[in-house]
Amino acid sequence: MSFLNSDPIKRLFGGDRGALRSFHEVRSREQATDSIERGTSMVPISKIVGTVGRYNDFDGQFRPRRQEDSPRLLGIMQAMRDGKSLPPISLYQIKDEFFVLDGHHRVLAARELGMEAINACILELLPSADTLENKLYREKVDFRDRAGLSATIELTELDQFVHLEQQIRIHQAFLNQGEKEQRYSYPQAARDWYHTIYRPLVTLIRNSGLVKKCPGRTDDDLYLYISVHQWEEGRARKYGIGIDKLIPRDMEAFRTKMAEYTKQQYPDMKQTITVFVLINVEGKHEQRVMDKLFALEEVKEMHSVHGSIDLILKVQLQRDLLSSDAEIISQFTHGMIRPIRGVQSTQTLIPGLSRVKE
Repeated sequence: MSFLNSDPIKRLFGGDRGALRSFHEVRSREQATDSIERGTSMVPISKIVGTVGRYNDFDGQFRPRRQEDSPRLLGIMQAMRDGKSLPPISLYQIKDEFFVLDGHHRVLAARELGMEAINACILELLPSADTLENKLYREKVDFRDRAGLSATIELTELDQFVHLEQQIRIHQAFLNQGEKEQRYSYPQAARDWYHTIYRPLVTLIRNSGLVKKCPGRTDDDLYLYISVHQWEEGRARKYGIGIDKLIPRDMEAFRTKMAEYTKQQYPDMKQTITVFVLINVEGKHEQRVMDKLFALEEVKEMHSVHGSIDLILKVQLQRDLLSSDAEIISQFTHGMIRPIRGVQSTQTLIPGLSRVKE
């Protein structure tokens, strides 16, 4: 039986799956003219979306439209399986998308073998079209290149990287205190800042889930907001009690504090609130209300009492350090307790000083 009828070949050449994006159309739209050699690095396969000039020869999954290419393709796949070294493919980059100049068959082979990334030599073309997206992109790339960082920081407002540059300058001065033989350059200080200050705080923010409360914002936006308030402006927050204990108002003090932990040991950017909720209910619904309330995970104790109050709940809630107690308590009582049929009224009490016997 011919290999052209084998299952792998049927899969590789079966059907039409759309078209690749045209490099020339994207380049024209973005007015991408200035170029920067990015050297060789691993590129996620998912970000390779188009081709330079050969978008009629391959479908949207880089599968060749001609079966004559099959021997070459199968040979590349076997070489990859055997772990043989292959030359890097050549890519053009426009913003976060990549276009193949040379190496289409290697891209397909990598896809078929389930590889997530491929080694590539990259020439980036910077967009110059006058759009907000492009301005933000140029800012983040300029900051990344000046700092000598490999990762990109994603901010959603213009003219904000100046704050991060100031943090790096301050950190550079701190590192160079008393240093006579080894002086930290700006890129060296930037890399230390990234790993010992920026990454720990972003990890705390990401673990807290704060970004869910801020649609359209990124964890990096929240890093900027918190760090500027804490370290640049020295503002005391009017709510979110506890942030100063976790994130000191001095950047280097935060760095020292985080050095005590591994990444897996970073403290949780959340705090437990204990609140007592006094509830009045309609008599005929009391048992059903009690059952529904006690089923709530946040309810730790429930007591039926005689007098002007029918039920007393002990509730424990979690809040992040940028939220107020009142905000979280209000969300819980109005979202989880008040809608229960039979609940007539609620009153909340927050303990001041508490002493508990084991």
